Amino acid sequence: MKIEDYMEQLGRAARGAARLVASASTKAKNDALLAMAAAVREQRERLLAANAEDLQRAGAAGLEAAMIDRLTLSAKGVETMAQGLEQVASLADPVGEISELKRRPSGIQVGRMRVPLGVVGIIYEARPNVTADAAALCLKSGNAAILRGGKEALASNQMIAACVRQGLLEAGLPEAAVQVLDNTDRAAVDLLVAMPQYVDVIVPRGGKGLIARVAAAARVPVIKHLDGVCHVYIAASADLDKALRIADNAKTQRYGTCNTMETLLVDAAVAERALPPLAALFAAKGVELRGCERSRQLLPNIAAASEADWYEEYLAPILALRVVDGVDAAMEHIARYGSAHTDAIVTEDYSQALRFLREVDSSSVMVNASTRFADGFEYGLGAEIGISTDKFHARGPVGLEGLTSQKWIVLGDGEVRA
Repeated sequence: MKIEDYMEQLGRAARGAARLVASASTKAKNDALLAMAAAVREQRERLLAANAEDLQRAGAAGLEAAMIDRLTLSAKGVETMAQGLEQVASLADPVGEISELKRRPSGIQVGRMRVPLGVVGIIYEARPNVTADAAALCLKSGNAAILRGGKEALASNQMIAACVRQGLLEAGLPEAAVQVLDNTDRAAVDLLVAMPQYVDVIVPRGGKGLIARVAAAARVPVIKHLDGVCHVYIAASADLDKALRIADNAKTQRYGTCNTMETLLVDAAVAERALPPLAALFAAKGVELRGCERSRQLLPNIAAASEADWYEEYLAPILALRVVDGVDAAMEHIARYGSAHTDAIVTEDYSQALRFLREVDSSSVMVNASTRFADGFEYGLGAEIGISTDKFHARGPVGLEGLTSQKWIVLGDGEVRA
C-alpha cells in the first residue's frame, strides 16, 4: 500500500474512533486500561525479547548512549509500564466535568465542560514506554491516538501495541482508538502532521531536530518543547548540604532526560565554600565540568566554558558551571540562555524564593528540589504525554487535563434574550 493511502486509512479510522471514545463511559475506559496492564504483564518475556532485538540493532547502528538508555526496557521497566496503566485508570476522568457554573441576571446558567481534543498524533523516539503512556492518557481523556515511534524501537512498540489492542477489544472499544504505525518511513511523519481533517493536535517527543522538523511542517497545533536546558541556582542563603544533594540528583540521577540540570549557577557569596565539594562530588561520578572564568579561579583544573555551553542540552555527564552575583544575575542568565523547561533555586530566604517563583518564566519552577521532579508521574498526573514549554494550550507536564479542552455550556429554563 502506498504511504499516502496507508496514512489516509489510519486517519479516517482514528476520526471515526474518536467519536466513540469521546462518549465511552469511564468504566469502559478503565476496563481497557486494566486489561492492557494485565496483557503487558502476561507478555513480559516477549516484550523483553522484542526490546533485546531493538537494542541489538541500535548497537549495530552506533546509536549514542543517551538514546540506548531511553530505548532499554528491563523487567522492572515492564512492571512500571503496567503500573502506569493502572495508575491512569485510578485517576479521575476529566471528560464531562463542569466548572465555573454561574447564574446570570437573565436566568440562564453559564459554565464550562471539559471535552476531549479529538485525535492526538504522537511522534517519539526511542522510549518504548511512551507507547503505553500515550495510549493510556489519550484513552482516559477520551481521545483517539495515532502513535509513531522511532525505527529503533519498532519491535518493542509493536509488542506494546498488541497489548493495547487486546485491552481495547476486551473492553468493547474500537481498536482504532489507539493505532501504532508499523511504517517507519519519514514520509509518514510528514503526512501525519499535515492532516488537519483527521488530526487535532500533534505531540512530538524526542530530540531537538525531530521537534523542530515537526513544528516547521505541521498544519495542526503542536504541543512541544525543543530543549531541556535546566538550571539550579545555589543562592547565598542556601543550606549547602541541601544544595549538594539537589545538585547531585539534578545532574546524575539520569543524564539523558530533558529535566536533567545542564547548568549550575552558584552565588559568588558562597562559591568559595560550595565549589570544592561540588567539584569533588561530580569528579567522583565522572562528570566533566565546564566553568566560567570566576569558577575556574577556584577550580583551576576544570575546562573553560564557551558561550555555546550556556545554551547546551548535553544529555551526558557534562555540566556547565557559572558564578553569579545574586538572584538577579541568576535570573538574567536563565532568561537569556534557558529553554523555559525547568529551573530551581536552593535558598533559605522566603522572599527570594517567592521572587524566583514569580519571575522565572519556565514551565516548572522549583524551590529546594531537584529538577528531576519535573515529570507527570511525580506531579501526580499518573503519566505524561510530554512536557510543553509553550504557553498555549498546555504548559509543563501534559497529563489528562492537558489532553482536553473546555467548551461553554448554557443551562436554561425557557429564557429568551430581551
